[in-house]
Amino acid sequence: MPELQAKRLQAAVAPFRRARAAQIPAFRASRAAEKSLLEVAAALFGFSAGKADQYPCKWWLVLGLGFAAARVAAGFLVDFFGLLGFAAMPLVWVILCQTFFGWAVGRRKTALLEQFPDALAMIVRSVRVGIPVLGAINSVAREAQEPTAAEFAKLGNELAVGVPLDQAVVNMASRTELPEYRFFATAIGLQAQTGGGLSETLENLADLIRKRVALRQRGHALSSEARTSALMLGALPVVMGGGLWLLNPAYMGLLFNTSMGHKILGVAAGSLSCGAFAMRTIIRKSLS
Repeated sequence: MPELQAKRLQAAVAPFRRARAAQIPAFRASRAAEKSLLEVAAALFGFSAGKADQYPCKWWLVLGLGFAAARVAAGFLVDFFGLLGFAAMPLVWVILCQTFFGWAVGRRKTALLEQFPDALAMIVRSVRVGIPVLGAINSVAREAQEPTAAEFAKLGNELAVGVPLDQAVVNMASRTELPEYRFFATAIGLQAQTGGGLSETLENLADLIRKRVALRQRGHALSSEARTSALMLGALPVVMGGGLWLLNPAYMGLLFNTSMGHKILGVAAGSLSCGAFAMRTIIRKSLS
């Protein structure tokens, strides 16, 4: 009799129980691990050892070329500030290296974002015909383009060694640092915890990402005139200088053979760099 009463009581209060909150670790801020002195120095130059495979060339080559370019820039600054011009050499070196590494990572992120809807569509088609999620992920790793294939190959390797699916997709989202991959990790995590149709969720996510990519491409198309104008204005002084050098080398040689010419050339290069940076900043802000 007490057992029957307990069952009736549980059945009566079950609809009013507080549901267990689903955990969404993909958007949770991770604790920053303590870094060694070498890792801090690498981060200062914009280099990350975990992203070494994302750079088109070796890190030491980038540091060497950046140091050479910074030395040339310091040579121009010496004409203005004397030996103090060499003090700006480390700053120029760091800025050049950060610019290159940031450009490489940004280009890879753009490729991942543009290829991601097709990868999700491949997973949806595989799941709908009865292929397991692991098999769908391996098919993306085999058939997708780079760098998406490499990321899903890492995901498949983690699953093969026993890492849970929800944790493996969170790790992939952390590597790519893209919100769209975090949405994917969240969808996988919620499906693993609460159930539901995975194919419908991923299909809706793929459609949403396609719209985001199309909107971004439309913004770039609308700003093409401004970007072309900025490119032409930046290239015009260089082209005109090269033309004058061919017509009258002695006249243009004053910029490279005299102290006053070095100062004029340094001011011109600085003004051109500031103008290009300002135009690039305005265009990027308008697209963000």
